[in-house]
Amino acid sequence: MSDQVFTPTRRSLLKGALVLSFALPLATGRLRAAALAEAAAVGAGDNAAFHPYGLIRIDRSGITLVIPNVEMGQGIYTAEAMLMAEELEVDLDQIQLEAAPANPKLYATALLHSQGTGGSTSIRSWWEPLRKAGAGARTMLISAAANQWQVDPASCKAERGAVLHPASSRTIAYTAIAADAANLPVPADVPLKDPSTFRIVGKPMKRLDTPAKVNGTAKFGLDIRVPGMKVANVIACPVFGGTLKAVDSTAALAVPGAIKVLTIDNAVAVVGDNTWAAQKAARLLNITWDEGANVAHSSSDIHAQLAQSLEQGSPIVALDEGGARDAIEKDNKRIDAIYDLPFLAHATMEPINTIVHVRADGCDIWCGTQVPATATAIAAKITGLPPESVNVHNQLLGGGFGRRLEADSIAQAVALAKQVDFPLQVVWTREEDIRHDYYRPAYHDRISASLGPDGVPTALWHRVTGGSVLAHYAPGALPKNGLDRDAVEGSTETPYKIEKHLVEYVRQDPPEHFPISWWRGVGPNHNVFVIESFIDELAHAAKDDPVDYRRKMLADNPRALAMLNLAAEKSGWGQPLPARSGRGISLHQAFGSFCALVLEVEVSPQGDIRMNKAIAAIDCGYTVNPDTVVAQIEGGTIFGLSAALYSGIEFDRGRTVQSNFHDYRILRIDEAPKLEVYRAENTEKPGGIGEVGTVSAAPALGNAIFAATGVRLRRLPYDRMQLMSQGADKHVVGNLAPIGGAGLALLAQTALSRSEAGSERREGEGL
Repeated sequence: MSDQVFTPTRRSLLKGALVLSFALPLATGRLRAAALAEAAAVGAGDNAAFHPYGLIRIDRSGITLVIPNVEMGQGIYTAEAMLMAEELEVDLDQIQLEAAPANPKLYATALLHSQGTGGSTSIRSWWEPLRKAGAGARTMLISAAANQWQVDPASCKAERGAVLHPASSRTIAYTAIAADAANLPVPADVPLKDPSTFRIVGKPMKRLDTPAKVNGTAKFGLDIRVPGMKVANVIACPVFGGTLKAVDSTAALAVPGAIKVLTIDNAVAVVGDNTWAAQKAARLLNITWDEGANVAHSSSDIHAQLAQSLEQGSPIVALDEGGARDAIEKDNKRIDAIYDLPFLAHATMEPINTIVHVRADGCDIWCGTQVPATATAIAAKITGLPPESVNVHNQLLGGGFGRRLEADSIAQAVALAKQVDFPLQVVWTREEDIRHDYYRPAYHDRISASLGPDGVPTALWHRVTGGSVLAHYAPGALPKNGLDRDAVEGSTETPYKIEKHLVEYVRQDPPEHFPISWWRGVGPNHNVFVIESFIDELAHAAKDDPVDYRRKMLADNPRALAMLNLAAEKSGWGQPLPARSGRGISLHQAFGSFCALVLEVEVSPQGDIRMNKAIAAIDCGYTVNPDTVVAQIEGGTIFGLSAALYSGIEFDRGRTVQSNFHDYRILRIDEAPKLEVYRAENTEKPGGIGEVGTVSAAPALGNAIFAATGVRLRRLPYDRMQLMSQGADKHVVGNLAPIGGAGLALLAQTALSRSEAGSERREGEGL
């Protein structure tokens, strides 16, 4: 056996770093102000850089904008550059972009209280700070030019990267006056442009990262090459929580190009001259694992435990308005339903990869991460180096979806790289990536309602059962009552007026060491599916049209009502369709935005689903780049439809069953609906957009399937076998009685049947 190096568990490694990051003050606090003052004083040696706010750097070589959030395909580099460029009075063809370094004091995203990119918080957090940075820098440059010309700054103006004095026809480029501007005090607050005068913001702009991605010059983590670098292929224990007992590397090291075998507590890595040598050698390792206690756990018992906890667990009240429990318990005509959602993998296009070079005097890391400051803290802890000696070179991300909010792979790579004296690129195969992901938790929810004489709900009671992501990610951020707000978001804040509304949370984590984390759409992705599917059920129980039914509850929510009406109008809602065809709608407000989605589908007698058309209506407030909004709704909807139709992670004896895109399907291009996106035009405060389309997808699809077939599916991913016309009746789940002993046994059996049928459904599954 190779020398084994013990590394701390992922939880112990991340606990301190993440609690620290979540404890940071908001980006607008005194700590940020001090950091801004410090950044303003930063120079570039003889080149005398003008670097106000840590966000703009101008010297004789050009204008560089430092982007605080990471680019993972969502277009944030362009959108945030547009905000600064607008107020700075430069055009996009005049600037270069640079990723912000790890510095949570300076680059913390206000809504996350840490330096991170996720939760559709980027534009919402940076809408004003970036504009103020541009306006402040512009003011300083104008003042520097006015001082040189001995004129009143009010007689000058800025235009296309230069200061102009119209009265004397003098012009000076920003790059020529930057050194003088660097000596001026940085204004704490400056007036911002009126949106009516915007030249850039609000206009459709081509993305700045597209040309390099098209011609192949864009650098993702997987593209980076460092002199002297070797490649490591990792095999981690297939059972969560298992550890390494022994490894025979004789055959592996006989492979040409194989150099060394490295070990940590739960994984083995083969180091090679190149990727292929490392992968070939890794397949020849003879590994003995201590699989640990989790070999006793599979999907059947995990889902059965969720069902049991729904009834027997101790609920935490997230929202209690008007006494909904009493009203519903006294109603003998109450309507109840159970909804199931599976574990989900992120399955990003770019699999996990990290380059690390550990030296006595420092550590360099090249990767794509959503949390560069967390990566720095973890590397410092593992290496024993001071944080200022760790340098994270963040790259473009080939997808994130929340996966790269976790730094487990970076911790693993640093622990391996400590054992060698050369830069080490640690690459996960696609199989390793999916089988060692940090999964979106499974959920098992009960929702109940009482209807008034007009069929509209007078009381709604939603009990959420599932694991707490926040408790795993940053336990110090969990409130004293244990309520994970992410677990109930999208249920506590619906678009609708409901007089009596109760939302409860029962925390039921998966077995220890089963990794869970945030997934695109976060809490609303789960809760909007439940709420919007159930609202549709209530509409049909009331014998009402689903759109008209929702309208009755939206009198006090004009923005949500407008999006509902827009989507209905553009989709031709109410127009007749052929047999076994139908339209379904979903509506939600989350991330500061309002979105409605209509899907039109047809379902064959064999259960095949064809999605013909998708119509989305989005109000995300003031839009920075309309093209990005459309692209994110399109991509997010496809991502959500993929999960609704195909995606689900299952476990067998502590192992992940799925391994690649053959059994963790993504929607194919010939399966995608024709998608149209319509935007509201207003000047409301910007909302988020990256998560919104994903949240809309599953309930709209489920409601469309019901409209086409009369079959109500309450479990994801949707099972097309239940849509076969000859067997549809026996698969329809009617309204459930209040859950008691018999109901609990039925739910446990349902969970067991789901697990047993899973592998059979995956084989040859298709639309």
